[in-house]
Amino acid sequence: MNFGVDKVRAAVVAIDLHRGHLDMDVATMPAAPDIAARVVQANRKLMDWCRTQQVPVIHLVTRYRDADEIRLNAFWRTRAEDPNNPRKNVMKHNFIGMPGCEIMPGLLDPQRDWVVDTKKRYNCFVATDLELLLRSHGINTLIVTGVNTNSCILSTVTAACSMDYAVIVPSDCVDTMDKPELHHAALLCIKTAFGFVMTSQEVMALPQFQSHQ
Repeated sequence: MNFGVDKVRAAVVAIDLHRGHLDMDVATMPAAPDIAARVVQANRKLMDWCRTQQVPVIHLVTRYRDADEIRLNAFWRTRAEDPNNPRKNVMKHNFIGMPGCEIMPGLLDPQRDWVVDTKKRYNCFVATDLELLLRSHGINTLIVTGVNTNSCILSTVTAACSMDYAVIVPSDCVDTMDKPELHHAALLCIKTAFGFVMTSQEVMALPQFQSHQ
């Protein structure tokens, strides 16, 4: 498959695979338990394989100093005021020191993975050093995984496309705390205009990654 780059130099960009979304014991903005379990399992399998192919894994983790950093976002204020909205706890989500900020067990290899834990907005490039990390290591292709498909995944993918990265989204490695139709709509938007959508099995079968250097 042609991804539009002369030579694929890929990295996994794993977004918010933390306990704040995926561990029902501590999550402040939880996905459904079955979704959380499925996403963690699919990501663990993909990440383990990527490491064997020397494809680096970068974890993006949302952490806030206090609610003031969240409250700057005008729309998020309105979500906190709606008791029926699944994002109603946005003002209480992932403050530094909360267990929700921890990456889900089994997904982080502390010896090999990179962690960017200054994410504060849906777009992972805003107010983080993600771009510096990617550029300094010659990365031109992003395998984007995590949650939520219709917010952080979509926002980061659209930004990455505009920054001229090739983007691949493994459909089984992303999902959402919102309605299923929003997950599917986000994937449709991505594959229409911003990047490639395929399963993780299809990613692992790509010839570009069999001899990735």
